[in-house]
Amino acid sequence: MSRKAETAEARPPDTVSSVVRQWQAVRPDVDTGPMEIIGRINRCAALLQQAEDAPLRHAGLTRSEFDLLGTLRRTGRELTPGDLARETFASGAAVTKRLKQLQERGLVARRGDTRDRRVSHLSLTDEGRALVDEILPRQLSYEATVLAGLDGGRDAELSALLGELLSQLEGRLGGPRV
Repeated sequence: MSRKAETAEARPPDTVSSVVRQWQAVRPDVDTGPMEIIGRINRCAALLQQAEDAPLRHAGLTRSEFDLLGTLRRTGRELTPGDLARETFASGAAVTKRLKQLQERGLVARRGDTRDRRVSHLSLTDEGRALVDEILPRQLSYEATVLAGLDGGRDAELSALLGELLSQLEGRLGGPRV
């Protein structure tokens, strides 16, 4: 028996296992290996988005809004809406909409460029910085709880494998984030 088959038998069945079995029954000539990985990544992402992040929800933020706030906090400098769109892989229109809401809540400040009135520079307000600093440890604790079911040390292995995949995809499809 292959290592892959032993691993599959050792874990409880998931939705993707069922889908793969169905495909193998009707198309045994097709290699479903990629589906077993990409399908699981997509399913995990969908479930994580569905569950929403409890600390963020409690603070009245979406993951996308927190990503913008977190980007401004971790870079420690003013960014333009275009910078934020590139950093968060969001569309310019989505960033503009989220920034308007965050500005209305007093979490983000906007400063016009002295040389080009079309450009604005964004930064966190004191309230925005305090909110990010308050939420981040709770959010990371929540995420640790989500991952707690992985056997000891497997989270580091999974992180390394996903990092390798992401690096390859960014190299081929989207360029690395800098």
